[in-house]
Formats: sequence, structure tokens, C-alpha cells
Amino acid sequence: MNKGLPYNPNNSIKAEDKHVLFIAGAPSHGFGNHEHYGGSQLLASTIEEADVGVKTTVINGWPADASIFDDVHSVVIYSNGGPGHPIMDHLESFNEVMERGVGFVTLHYAVEVPKGEAGNKFIEWQGGYFETDWSVNPFWTADFNEFSTHPIQRGVKSFSIRDEWYYHMRFADQMEGVTPVLTDLPPAESLERDDGPHSNNPHVRESVLQNEEEQHVAWAFERTNGGRSFGFTGGHYHWNWGHDQFRRIVANAIVWSAGADVPQDGLQFAPITALELAELTDDPIPDDWDHQDIQDMLDKANN
Repeated sequence: MNKGLPYNPNNSIKAEDKHVLFIAGAPSHGFGNHEHYGGSQLLASTIEEADVGVKTTVINGWPADASIFDDVHSVVIYSNGGPGHPIMDHLESFNEVMERGVGFVTLHYAVEVPKGEAGNKFIEWQGGYFETDWSVNPFWTADFNEFSTHPIQRGVKSFSIRDEWYYHMRFADQMEGVTPVLTDLPPAESLERDDGPHSNNPHVRESVLQNEEEQHVAWAFERTNGGRSFGFTGGHYHWNWGHDQFRRIVANAIVWSAGADVPQDGLQFAPITALELAELTDDPIPDDWDHQDIQDMLDKANN
């Protein structure tokens, strides 16, 4: 399969194509986790393979030349977040990109920025974000069984998958402009940790344990200037990108964010094996790594 090598916009993108820029963060969590560059490459090649009029560029780290944003229709950031988020030194300049109506997608840890100026910008740009002492980041198995008619959900079938699904996001007031895309009620076991900036707090316990409010772990947002955004809290485990439904809903969302049409059956692409996924990692494959359990999980999910 196409391994998702960076696309060259200077000679590959036609005038009628949409252009998506992926900004991948640095390695941080070891083999098979937070594989920002490899995950971005795979999503880019998935979109290219689907042949829906969307071309891609994948870069490592924030671009040194801001002119790269001039011809993009959506920007996808897959990176670590918080105070070390790559966008933190570029809020003002990136606001100019957002004011043009360019799409915006953040994946996993990249949904988190500090409260205050950055958090307010994320509310404005994508309708929600991970707010410390409000949101939480447990590992749990989510079940997604209900889908609407939103283009992002086209072709996506019910699925269940374990990940570090963040929840209790800080959303725009009254959820204005926000459309939930993936929703489930987290289990009580996801709130067994002590209180902390990311682990637990009275607000989330009231919401989940007392009120049993379902939590949105992925959402679409339509900005007043026509820009389309998508926040997705999964993506800790690199292997989950081999789950067809997991990958399809994110690829659909990226295409939608760029203003392109999502096919009625969603984006179509070839499956990827655990060994192929391992080739898209920043860290070397450990000598004692056994891929079979991962391959069994993918086979069960995709068959």
C-alpha cells in the first residue's frame, strides 16, 4: 500500500483539488503510542487512495515557512498538547488562517491546550477542547452504536475499541455549532483515579457517575465563517489506525473539513496489517515484539 509519503503541492495538486496539511508532532510515548508522523502518513495515504479530490502534505513540526498555509483547505495537527502544543507560539498567525475559513482538525493529545487565550481560541476554532481540571484522559473501551446523517459518519458501522478516550470536553456555550460524532457513557472504572489536572475531578464525577450523561469523544464544528473543524480524542494506540471503522471516521472527517464531498459509503481503502503499521513508527521495532495479538484484534474488528 501507499505509505503516505509527503505530497509535493508544487507539482501534484490540481486547481480543483482540496489540499490538506498534516502537522505531526515529535515522538514522545515509545513504540506503538503517539506515533504522530506515522499516523499522519497513514491518514494521508488513506485519503489519497480514496481518490476523492483531496491531496495531502505531511510535515514534521511546525512549518518554518508560513506560506505553506496559503493554499491549504484544512490543517490537521496530530501531536502532544498542553503547554508544549506546537501551536502555542503561533496563535496569532494561525488565527489569520482560521479567519480565512480553513478547516481545522486535532487528534488525540492535540485537542488539549492551556486554559485562557489558547483554550478560548480552540473554542472559537473547533468548538471544544480538553480543559485541565475539567476533562479527563482514562483508557477505556467505548461502544459506538448510534450514527446520524452527518457526512463524517457515512459508511461507518457500529464498533467497539479501547483507547485513551478523553472526555468531558469543554465545549462552546450551548454546544452552538457543535455536532457530536462519537458518543458513549464511560464506565465508572474510568473515574477511579485520584483527582488531578487530567485524571479526575468533581465536575466529571457529577456528570458521569451521578447524572449518567453520555460523553462526546469526537465532534464536528461549523464556524460562522464557513470553516469546518473536527476534534477527535482517540489515537493513543497506533494499532487502532488499522481498525477500518476507526480510520474511516477520521479520514471522512478530514475530507469534510477541507470542504470536499464524502462519498455516501464513506472513504474506501485497503486494510493494513500490524506489520505494515509497525513500519510507520518512529521508534525501532523491539526484538521481542509479537504482532500476532494486534493482528488478531484487527482481523476480528475488520471481518
